[in-house]
Amino acid sequence: MKKLLFLLLFCLLLAACRTTPATEPAYVVQVSLGGWNHPDYTADRIIARIDSVAALIPVRKVIIGWSTDKDIYRQVGEYLHGKDIRMLLWLPVFAETEEVCDNTPAVDLWGSIPAHYDLTAGEGFRFNCPSDPQNASRIVGVYDRFFADCGFDGVFLDRIRTQSFVGGVGGVLGCGCPVCAERFAAEGVDLEAVLEEWAHEGDRFLSVSGYTPATGFRFSNPVAAGFFRAKGHIVSGSVAAIADSFRSRGLEVGMDLYAPFMAPFVGQDYEILSAHADFIKPMLYRMTFAPAGMGFEYDLLRKAVPGAEGYPDFTMDLAFLESQLEAMEPYTCAKFPGIEINYREDIAPTSPAYVTESLDAVMGHGFEGLVLSWNILEAPVSHIACLGKAESND
Repeated sequence: MKKLLFLLLFCLLLAACRTTPATEPAYVVQVSLGGWNHPDYTADRIIARIDSVAALIPVRKVIIGWSTDKDIYRQVGEYLHGKDIRMLLWLPVFAETEEVCDNTPAVDLWGSIPAHYDLTAGEGFRFNCPSDPQNASRIVGVYDRFFADCGFDGVFLDRIRTQSFVGGVGGVLGCGCPVCAERFAAEGVDLEAVLEEWAHEGDRFLSVSGYTPATGFRFSNPVAAGFFRAKGHIVSGSVAAIADSFRSRGLEVGMDLYAPFMAPFVGQDYEILSAHADFIKPMLYRMTFAPAGMGFEYDLLRKAVPGAEGYPDFTMDLAFLESQLEAMEPYTCAKFPGIEINYREDIAPTSPAYVTESLDAVMGHGFEGLVLSWNILEAPVSHIACLGKAESND
């Protein structure tokens, strides 16, 4: 009997060891300053908040932006560098740039600008053409004009996609401008043929024949499959060129990505992007009812094309989170999944239990850590105090 009890105890200890992270999580935190011209916080408030958070968990990087107030970054950067914490500029690429530079807007395959989604002031999700080289050069110019002398260690590229199903079917069937049409043609895709197929098939154009985390959705229609494959090459290729421009200056580059299962619809090819990033942050938001929320975006997909077949009834539970983490494993750059720790009753009804469940899942896959999304200045203390070494500080 004693031998049996000993064997049972040994098995339990072994199982516990297998689920214990080999290393302490490293955390990246985000500071959302609001719009370009009116920062929501002072440097002193930001420093005080990060200081209190760093007393609870090991903060490795701070992503901050995108106000043009240089004094904030210089003061915050001096503090962070004194703590050996890296500072990255939070920089939108294909949206939210109309206040600081001219843009060529993205259009759908019918030539119309897709519907926008106004979440808050300064977050209108108005997307620009990913193929226009002027759009790319202008966003690099925005960095040079406003941020190059602020002491940043890197840039965190956000809005590196097209519109999603937030803009209906037109949000994902684009960009259809002449420049993009040429790039699609170079990829072997005739956009006129895509339009004809959509006109013939309707919602069924986006039907799928299956899904696995490793391969994603398998489109039943070969024209749809070719379109989204080419779209991933086009959008992600443009992002890669922008990332390379920043990396050539010695800047670290992080990227904000949709969860793997939804990324192809917005033109994000993980293989291409991860090859040009120092780290990626897939937004694995199970409790967010706004753009990039996994369930939110998936529900919009199914509502936009109710006649499309083959889409599973995904539940945004721990098992689904594990499936998305599994899909990230093949890529060689550093991986810091984004987990929302902000709380808003109607948008992100998170809890400490949800945060710690997500942390355990991420570290169980051997990843480096997490990005605590999406604004550390507004995150409840309880959602931070449940992480890392916090329990010994209560």
